[in-house]
Amino acid sequence: MMIDPVCGMEVNEDSQYKTMYKGKVYYFCSPHCMKAFQKDPEKYLREGPKGMPNE
Repeated sequence: MMIDPVCGMEVNEDSQYKTMYKGKVYYFCSPHCMKAFQKDPEKYLREGPKGMPNE
């Protein structure tokens, strides 16, 4: 299991929501988490999961 870097939920590697950043693939539980990460990836990598994004 992978950890969604935005909300902290466990995510299966089969998730359709994923993106590559600096050569590493990140998996997400929803399109909302993926969009939040893509908007400011360094925030989540530096500070850790923040819970579900407000969208």
